[in-house]
Amino acid sequence: MPHAALAPKPAQPAPAPGPSPAPPRPPAPAVPGSPRVLVSIATYNEAGNLAALVAEIHKVLPAADVLVIDDNSPDGTGRIADELAAADRRVRVLHRPGKLGLGTATLAAMRHAAEHGYDYLQNMDADFSHPPRYLPAIQAGMDRHDVMIGSRYVPGGATENWPAARKAISKGVNGLVRFRFRMPVKDASGAFRCYRVDTLRAADLGAVRSRGYSFQQEVLLRCHQAGARLGEVPIVFENRRAGASKVNKREAARSIGMIVYLGLRNFFGRDRRRG
Repeated sequence: MPHAALAPKPAQPAPAPGPSPAPPRPPAPAVPGSPRVLVSIATYNEAGNLAALVAEIHKVLPAADVLVIDDNSPDGTGRIADELAAADRRVRVLHRPGKLGLGTATLAAMRHAAEHGYDYLQNMDADFSHPPRYLPAIQAGMDRHDVMIGSRYVPGGATENWPAARKAISKGVNGLVRFRFRMPVKDASGAFRCYRVDTLRAADLGAVRSRGYSFQQEVLLRCHQAGARLGEVPIVFENRRAGASKVNKREAARSIGMIVYLGLRNFFGRDRRRG
C-alpha cells in the first residue's frame, strides 16, 4: 500500500514585532557659559560597578563627559566601557595594554582634559567608594578654588566600616603630609578631587615621580607650588559595592617612603618652582 503523502504543516503566525531598540541618548545641552567637565575613572576589573556608576554620575552631572581608562581588565570592564560609549556620546574610553597603575592613568586623564579643552577634571574611584552624590558640592567649590577635595577628615566627613588600623595609617600619612608639605588640607591622600585644568597646565606634572599611592599627595603638592587655591568639602568614604580591593601593602610602604623623600625636598626648597 503506498504511503500517504505527508500533510503540509500549517503556516506559523509571524511573531509580533518587539519594541525597537532605544536610540543612543544625546548629551544634555550645556548651560551657556558653564564649564566643560570631564569625569575620569581608572578601571581594572570593575565590571560589576562601571555601568551603574556612569549612570549615577550623569544623574547629578548630566552635561559632564566621562573618560574610562581601562587597563585591559580580564573581567570585561573594557568591553562594557565600549558599549557605554557606543550608546552615549558623553562617554569616552582609553584602553591601555595592561595594569599600568592609578598614577599613570590619572596623568593620562589630565593630558586628555588639557588637550580637549575641558575646564575641570573631576577624578574619582570606580568602586563607589566615592559616591557620585557629592559631585555637585565638589563642583560648587570650584568657584573659589583651583582644586577641590572630597574630604574624609573635615567636619562632616567620615569613613564607613574602615578597620581601625587602616584609618590610623591614613590619618598618620595625612599628618605627615601637612607637616612636610606645608599644605592647608586635611585629606591629601584621597583621589576624589576636581582640578581646574589651567592649574594642571601650570603645575610641574612632568616632574611627578610617584606612580603608586603617593601620587595623590605629590600631584597636590605640585598644584600647591603652582599657586593653586586648595579647598575641601566633606564626604563619607563608603565601601566598594562589587569586586575586590586592590590595596597593596608593599606599595603602601613604598609610597610612605616617597612622601618622606618629597617632604624633605619640599622642606629644603629643592622642588619649588622658580619664577
